[in-house]
Amino acid sequence: QAQLVESGGGLVQAGGSLSVSCLASGRTFSRYAMGWFRQAPGKEREFVAGITWNGAMTYYADSVKGRFTISRDNAKNTVYLQMNSLKAADTAVYYCAADRRPLREVVTTRAYDYEYWGQGTQVTVSS
Repeated sequence: QAQLVESGGGLVQAGGSLSVSCLASGRTFSRYAMGWFRQAPGKEREFVAGITWNGAMTYYADSVKGRFTISRDNAKNTVYLQMNSLKAADTAVYYCAADRRPLREVVTTRAYDYEYWGQGTQVTVSS
């Protein structure tokens, strides 16, 4: 059974930066694409960024493109999300998720395609 544990959330001022991490265990992490989603109060969970199993492809939501960077270190079973130029609208609980299909060649933005989810980490951006 795979387990994902996020860390690194917190409170930051608008315009600042924050990095969140996700440590995976219980599965061959390197064979699966990973994604970051977020959910703000009263809103649906939305895709933020994704990266293929080998890191060859990344994909971002338009709202974070140019500000956020997703990366992974398969030797450490960890995926990262570096968030720069943060806005109040980025305030949400951030979740990492693991693709249900191994070796997918593209990043999927559909929550349904992700099988395992972390418990989430709160990111709050003060304006």
